[in-house]
Amino acid sequence: MIATVQNLSRPLLRLGLIPQIAIGIVCGILLASVSPEAAQSVSLLGQLFISALKAVAPILVFILVAAAIASHKQGQPTHIRSVLILYLIGTLTAALVAVVASFVFPTTLALDMPEVSGNPPGGIVEILRNLLLNAVANPVSALMEGNFIAILVWAIGLGLMLRQAKESSRTMLTDLSDAVSNIVRIVIRFAPLGIFGLVANTLAESGLGALLDYGHLLMVIVGCMLFVALVTNPLIVYWQTRRNPYPLVFTCLRGSAITAFFTRSSAANIPVNLELCKRLKLHADTYAISIPLGATINMCGAAITITVITLSAAHTLGIGVDFPTALLLCIVSALAACGVSGVAGGSLLLIPMASNLFGISTDVAMQVVAIGFVISVVQDSTETALNSSTDVLFTAAACQSEENQQA
Repeated sequence: MIATVQNLSRPLLRLGLIPQIAIGIVCGILLASVSPEAAQSVSLLGQLFISALKAVAPILVFILVAAAIASHKQGQPTHIRSVLILYLIGTLTAALVAVVASFVFPTTLALDMPEVSGNPPGGIVEILRNLLLNAVANPVSALMEGNFIAILVWAIGLGLMLRQAKESSRTMLTDLSDAVSNIVRIVIRFAPLGIFGLVANTLAESGLGALLDYGHLLMVIVGCMLFVALVTNPLIVYWQTRRNPYPLVFTCLRGSAITAFFTRSSAANIPVNLELCKRLKLHADTYAISIPLGATINMCGAAITITVITLSAAHTLGIGVDFPTALLLCIVSALAACGVSGVAGGSLLLIPMASNLFGISTDVAMQVVAIGFVISVVQDSTETALNSSTDVLFTAAACQSEENQQA
C-alpha cells in the first residue's frame, strides 16, 4: 500500500513548487464546492502552515540580518538606499493611481453595517510615534510578537558589534543562519498542502455571495492593484534598470504573490521572499535587510485600500473632494501605509484617520471599516500579494541597477 502511494505521488513531487501550489488551489476549490463540511475540516493544514511561517520568520530575520552585517566586508557595496527610494516612489504612485481611479469610477456605499471594534490611530504623528516605540522594544518580546521593526534594529546593532568579533564567532553565526534557512525551506515545501487547506476553508466559510453587494468597490480596489502590479511597477523597474521589466515582474508574482495571497500576511511571507531572492541570486547583504523592512514599510497595496475606501465614504456622504485635497490624501495614505503592521487586515483600521481629512466622524468611518472586513477575503489577499511581491521586485531592480552602473 505504501509503495503504491509512493509510486503515485512521485510524479507530483517532481513538479516545481508553483505547479504543486496550483494543484493545491484547484483541489481546495473542488473540495469546497463538493463538500463544505470536509473543506472546513482540512483548515488545520492551512493554520499549521501559516503558524509555522510566522513562527520561523522572526528568528530567521534576526539571525539572517545579524549574520549578513557581521560578515560584511568593509568597502563591499550594498543597495539599501536605492531600495528604500523605490519603496517610497512605489507607495506614492499606488496612492495616486487609487485617487485617479476613485475619480473616474466613483463608488458609493450602503452605510448600514454594524460597527466593528478597534482602536484606530488618531493621526500620522501617532503612527510615527508607535513606530519609534516599536523600534526600541524588548528584543525577546519582539521575537515573540513578530515586531519586525525592533527585530531589525536589534539585529543591525548586534551585527555591527560582531563585525569586530573573532572569525570563529562570525562563522558560527553564518552557520546558524544557514541552519535556520534550511528549516524555512522545509516549511515552504509544505506550501501546497497549506494553501489547499486555506483555499478550501475560505471558500467554505465565506463563499462569494457576501462579495456581490460590494462588487463595484472591490473591482476598483483590485483593478488599482492589478494596474500597479502590471503597469506602474514595471515602469518604475524599467526606469531603474533600463531592461524589459516583465520577466522579473512575472517571476516575482509567481514566486511571492501566490503564497502571499493565501497567507494574507507580509510577515509570514518573509521566508518565501528571502528564498526567492536567493534563487534570483541577488545581493545577500541587501535582501537580508530590504525584505523584512519591506514587509513593514512597503505597503503600496495598503495605500490603495486606504485611499479608495476613504474616497468612497466621501462620495457616499456627498462631500466634495477637489484634486489637491485628494493629492494630500495620497501623501497621508502613503505615510500611514508605512505604519501598517504586516498582518491580515492591518490597513483597514487606518481608514478612520484618513477619513478625518474630510470631516467624516469616527462612527461613520468604523462602519466603512466593517465593509472593508466583508470584502477582505479578496481585498486583503490581493493587497498582501501586491505588497509582498513588490518587496522582491524593487530589491531585484535596485540590485540590477547597481550592477549595470558598475559594468
